[in-house]
Amino acid sequence: MTKMDQTTKEKLNRLTRALSALRIPFTDSEYQLHDCIAAALTGGGFVVQHEAALGPRRRIDFLVEGVGIEVKRGKPQKAALMKQCSRYLESDEVEALILVLDTSISMPNELNGKPLVTFGLNRLWGVALP
Repeated sequence: MTKMDQTTKEKLNRLTRALSALRIPFTDSEYQLHDCIAAALTGGGFVVQHEAALGPRRRIDFLVEGVGIEVKRGKPQKAALMKQCSRYLESDEVEALILVLDTSISMPNELNGKPLVTFGLNRLWGVALP
């Protein structure tokens, strides 16, 4: 297991604090969700790359100071999500990954020797609706 350096830890803490301030209105659109996340991050003083290309067939939703952020609506298949996260974390441009989900699912805290943080939007809503 790789120990996370202090700089990466601080970036992840700052990013998750910015994401915690989100109050997402009901939306079925992942693009509206992207807009809300981008606004929260830029409002928090971050320089945000949206739809950042990491290589052939690898485009991550956001790249912020070397931290990738991937957004998923609904309930993604865990095996497919693990493969996608692994591909992103193979990139030298990504030192850590934050996975933003409607509903939290169990994921490892590390993948490919890099930190993986799962951020469930449902915890911001106060009540989980079916």
